Amino acid sequence: MSTEAKQETEHLTTPSYSSDVDNGVVKDVVFWRRKKLNAVVIVAATAAWVLMEVFEFNFLAVISWVAILVVASTFLYANMLRLLGKEPPNLSWLELTEETTRRIASKVRAWIQETIRWLLLVSVRKEWPVFVGVVAGLWSLSYIGRCMDLLTVVYIGVLVGMAIPLTYVKNEEKIKRFGEWLREKYKRCYEIIDEKTIRKIKSRIPKEKKTE
Repeated sequence: MSTEAKQETEHLTTPSYSSDVDNGVVKDVVFWRRKKLNAVVIVAATAAWVLMEVFEFNFLAVISWVAILVVASTFLYANMLRLLGKEPPNLSWLELTEETTRRIASKVRAWIQETIRWLLLVSVRKEWPVFVGVVAGLWSLSYIGRCMDLLTVVYIGVLVGMAIPLTYVKNEEKIKRFGEWLREKYKRCYEIIDEKTIRKIKSRIPKEKKTE
């Protein structure tokens, strides 16, 4: 085996990022600590949305073009380094380790399990305002789905997901005070509705049974 092949295999077998590094990268992107990486994410999401929504390109065609661009640029870059007598590029950061795949699978499983458990708890609980709020939220989501397609929803979700955490960090105290104010209003409204409607209905049910 040649020295170049050994170097490439050593680079590829080098351990990849740990879980702390992965979580740190995600937090840096969410909280805008790496502005260049944030710009890359926004530009990539915007380009994908424009290509598939405005120019109506097929998803498979876009993925194929991106793969061709990545392979061609990597091939040219590696050959230029070889011509200049330099070491080949380090591709260890592209390796997807078994630990990473297990962690991703466990997170996805936990997320699905928590979602199903939350839906079941909402349907079992006796707090009808929570039930009404969940139904209203799902109905709003279905209405949004009728107005726009999945790609647009995902694109808006990416932009909102990158904007909300930064806004929350900058205005944390104001948002907490506003949340407490909303919570107090919700409790008062619930107490009023419970006193005027629910308790009256509950008090009438036994009387009707006795009269029957």
